[in-house]
Amino acid sequence: MTQQIVAPGATKHGVLICGHGSRNRLAVAEFEGLANGLKQRLSGLPVEYGFLEFARPILRDGLERLREQGVVKVLAVPAMLFAAGHAKNDIPSVLNTYSAETGLEIDYGRELGVDRLMIAAAGARIQEALNRTSTLDLSDTMLVVVGRGSSDPDANSNVAKVTRMLVEGFGFGWGETVYSGVTFPLVEPGLRHVVKLGFKRIVVFPYFLFSGVLVSRIREHTERVAGDHPQIEFVNASYLGDHTFVLDTFLERVQEVMGGETAMNCSLCKYRAQVLGFEQEVGLDQSSHHHHVEGLTEACALCERECTGECQPDGIPVPVGAGHHHHHDHGHHPYPHADHPLGPSTLRRASSQQDTSEPQIGRNSVGLADSTVSVSRES
Repeated sequence: MTQQIVAPGATKHGVLICGHGSRNRLAVAEFEGLANGLKQRLSGLPVEYGFLEFARPILRDGLERLREQGVVKVLAVPAMLFAAGHAKNDIPSVLNTYSAETGLEIDYGRELGVDRLMIAAAGARIQEALNRTSTLDLSDTMLVVVGRGSSDPDANSNVAKVTRMLVEGFGFGWGETVYSGVTFPLVEPGLRHVVKLGFKRIVVFPYFLFSGVLVSRIREHTERVAGDHPQIEFVNASYLGDHTFVLDTFLERVQEVMGGETAMNCSLCKYRAQVLGFEQEVGLDQSSHHHHVEGLTEACALCERECTGECQPDGIPVPVGAGHHHHHDHGHHPYPHADHPLGPSTLRRASSQQDTSEPQIGRNSVGLADSTVSVSRES
């Protein structure tokens, strides 16, 4: 459905969809498809897109294309499920720099977030998966939602909220949240815990926008656990993709930023508030750590189209000189729980030394308040 959005006054507005970027060709193609879908719906506005890293066009390219079309005010929307480092730091830093260099006015929108439409899109993907399986009661079924994982507890907690909304919406017997990286619990150790609860069926749903190595890793680690528990029916649900409700959510974000209604969650932002365990990160400088891979377009050639995770058999990218692409350090502040036994440290296990024993739970000792891209972290 085409939607006409008319900007107030005579100022010519344009929309920039801000993506992360990927070496995975399928992920890039899916993002481009989503951006093209938004162009069709926003026929009253010029729409361009750009990436932070590993793909073209970069964000600056998208901004240049909008300027060439006579746009004097850009509505920039992060194509991110939740607001963590990319949405709070990296994208605003690029936009601020470009705005300062050119004088182009840029208003920054908020992430997709916990939204009724996003919940509906997730529910549709889960229902599609259920329709392909046995007729077990939902009370005998457990839902496991897999989030990307971040060093930002605000973003991680939002994944848990999505899980709860889905569990109550469907009436599943139980629900858990695990993560593909950075935080805990990771997919494999998390699943090895949940199988103990005795449910007959486990639905694993990757709460991701697009394909990529992380989605492939989720499937791989799910298969490992499923192979050890043949008495349990494991069901893989699809990621969100360009579901119509996802596109509808993007339209809402554009309307919000145009109306000056954009407001992110600052009360639980670790950069603005004393969040338990992350107090030392309050007031850190806002900067992007993606400059050295900005625009890098070396595509992964191991997989013909959809990523299989072959380059990251243990969750760690093959290093430089090993015949594949390299890993880059974003320079982020160290995650305080990096050594958690169910978390990132488990990714360092070599596949030849896989330990399928049950791990033990333990513990080791753009002005976002408004729509302008003065995206500093000052309240």
